Formats: sequence, C-alpha cells, structure tokens
Amino acid sequence: MSDEKSDTADGGESTFTVIVAAAANLGIAVAKAVAGLISGSSAMLSEAAHSVADTVTEVLLLTALKRSEKPADDEHPLGYGPERYIWAMLASVATFVGGAVFSIYDGVHTLVAGEDLGDPLVSYVVLAVAFLLESFSLRTGLRQVRREAVRLGTPATRYFRITPDTAVKAVVMEDSAALAGLVLAAGGLLGGQLTGSGVWDGIASVLIGALLVYVAWVLGRSNAQLLIGRPVPQAMRAGVREELLSVPHIIDVLELTTLIQGPTEILIAAKVDFRDVASAEQVEWACEEAEQQLRERYPSIRRVYLDPTPGVAQRRRARAAEDGPDSGL
Repeated sequence: MSDEKSDTADGGESTFTVIVAAAANLGIAVAKAVAGLISGSSAMLSEAAHSVADTVTEVLLLTALKRSEKPADDEHPLGYGPERYIWAMLASVATFVGGAVFSIYDGVHTLVAGEDLGDPLVSYVVLAVAFLLESFSLRTGLRQVRREAVRLGTPATRYFRITPDTAVKAVVMEDSAALAGLVLAAGGLLGGQLTGSGVWDGIASVLIGALLVYVAWVLGRSNAQLLIGRPVPQAMRAGVREELLSVPHIIDVLELTTLIQGPTEILIAAKVDFRDVASAEQVEWACEEAEQQLRERYPSIRRVYLDPTPGVAQRRRARAAEDGPDSGL
C-alpha cells in the first residue's frame, strides 16, 4: 500500500508541476505577443512563439501523464506507461516546430529586411514579469527534482540526467531555456535601443531559436531512448542481481534483463540457476521471496519474471550423462 501511495504522490506532483508551467506560459505568451506588436521587436515575437510552443508542450505532457495512468488490460497486459513517452516526444516536436523554426525564420528575416523599432518600454515590463513567472515555474520543477533525488539517494544533477520522468525534465529544461531566452530578448531590445539598428534584435531571435533546437533535441533523444527500451542504471542492475543471489536456493543469475516502462514502472526478467537438489516447492517459494525482496528495495519494480535455467556446470553434467562413458570412442 505504501508503494501505491508513493506512486500516486509522484504522479500528482508531476501533474502539478506541469500545470504551473502551462498556466505561466499561457499568460506570458499573450503578453509577449502584445508587447512584440507594439515594439516591433522580432525577439519579442520569437519569445511569444516560444511561450506558445511551451504551452502546447505542457498540454501534451498533461495528456501523457493522464493516459499513462490507465491500468493494464487484456489489450495492453503490461500497462500504458510507455504511452507517456509518445506524447512527450510530440511535445519536443512542438517545441522545435512551434518555437525554434519560427524564431530562426523571424530572426533571419529581420537581419535581411531590417525592422522599425517602436517603444521598447512595454517589452521591458513584459520581460520582467515573465522572468518572475518563469522563475516560479522553474522553482517548482527544481523542487520536485531535488526531492526525488534525495528520496533515491543520488545527486540532483545525476537524477535529472537519467530520470525517466520526462515530463518534469521537459518543464525544467523549457523554463531554463525560457529564462535564457528572456535575457537574450532583453539584450536584443537594449542593443537596438542603443544603436538604432534592428540587427541586435534579429541576432537575439536567432539565438533563441538555436536554444530551442537544443532543448527539443535533448528531450526528443531522452524520449526516443525510453520508447526503444532503456534499462535501469548499472548500479540498480547490480542491486537487483545482489538481491536475487541473497535468496536461498538461488545460486546464480545467468541473464538479467531490465526495462523502464515509466517513471514508477520497471520490469525485471532473469534466467536463474537454482540448487540442483531444490524441490519444485522450494523453487516456487524462492521466486516469490525474490519478487518480494526486489519490491521492498526498489518500489518502482512492478513486474518480476524469473526463468529457472540450469547453469553451465549442470548442463555439462547432463550432457555427459546423456553421452555415457563410451562417448569418446
């Protein structure tokens, strides 16, 4: 029951993090668009596109979180956990197409055709407010990352790099990119204001687009790895093997396969060598004991499949017995 509560809390926290980010980005997108139209700044319009893309991303992430929570059924016996990575992949595409492509295009257009600079005051005000809202959203995401890292006993930077919770990873990366984009947009506005040239604004817009390309690539790669099938980290694989070998009657783990199906869904499959004299009842007990120990140590493990398999020495003895004493003649 504690495992179920922990999973529910983790899922609810991820949902809250995404909702905070979506609400912040929606309001910011409207304000940036108005400021961009008033000031004529391509960097502000790029930032508006950036926020719109982030809002679409958050909607897709919410869809991913909800659909992946569906219980297993006859059509999907291993559950719907991997579906979150499909929607998260679409979210990274939205970041690329909705934000990066528009920003780079608008920046290049400004550099080639130039632009008429309007009053930047409104843009500065919007950028300042947006910075505060994005900072609050980023703070929410970072808090969740730190809490999960502490719970798992790993550094926050390592947890962020390898976490299978790509929804939180997307929020943190997009909010970090948003803050950097706001600084670039402010720099473009200031450069244009000081020099009277729209070149600085165009450069800022292109840099914002390049930043979004990087974010989309990192998130897309993370989700692709999880869709293809990513094992748990090496340290956890060693821990799983250790737990299996600690169970009475198990003498070797011949083959170990692990698969991440979701942030709190891990599948374990192993070929296990039991003692030659172990009875069928003892093998059954050992399998149940192994599953219980694994789940106690790693609550995210949902499915454990153990295949009793004779070891190398046992197979050699069986082969020698079949061949008989005169097999070499």
